Amino acid sequence: MILAAHQPQYLPWLGYFEKIYRSDIFVFLDNVQYKKNEWQNRNRIKTDTGPAWLTVPVHYRFPQKIMEVTIDENSHWQKKHIASLELNYSNTSFFKKYFASIQKIIKSRWGYLSALNIALIEELMSCLGIFKRTMIASKIGEFPEDPDERLISLCRMYEADTYLAGEGGKNYMDLNKYSDAGIKVIFQEYRHPVYKQKFDDFLSHLSAVDLLFNCGSESLSILTGGNK
Repeated sequence: MILAAHQPQYLPWLGYFEKIYRSDIFVFLDNVQYKKNEWQNRNRIKTDTGPAWLTVPVHYRFPQKIMEVTIDENSHWQKKHIASLELNYSNTSFFKKYFASIQKIIKSRWGYLSALNIALIEELMSCLGIFKRTMIASKIGEFPEDPDERLISLCRMYEADTYLAGEGGKNYMDLNKYSDAGIKVIFQEYRHPVYKQKFDDFLSHLSAVDLLFNCGSESLSILTGGNK
């Protein structure tokens, strides 16, 4: 049994979904500290002038956890994001097939950033054809503050003998703790695929909607073809 976990991000990139695909159970870590100016409230799409950010404005006070961060609903960000997606992807091959469900989620009033992100991630999972069990950390119970002990507790809770970590985990995880707990750690080493895009030179590390709108039902095989 392989368990993976990650903070809920806004319209995540391909590697995020490849991590879910490779796991048996995926946990949204919404009970950890929110990090400003990272990927939890923004991501990039492709435009005719290059990459552009879609950013969800939030109300945040250090050291709030992700689950506590609220959305600034007075900024009309939904209209801007929907307009940007329509402007840059409306003439892609699969825009009409997937846009309506994504638009519906973005237009809704969620209150909390994590709720919005999780709803979008689960919708994109469905669009991509990734059907895995997901859990939300804040709804499971209390966990140790130590990052490694938190993940070990999650593995024990779901009887997972393997934890799938991001490649960056090599720099900060105490692997001895996992070994002592009888949990194997494997690291994601994602190789980003190249696929057909609009406009000029290929851009990598965009939101997964870029792949989905351009490649449709082939998206999952393209996405997973980039793994190691």
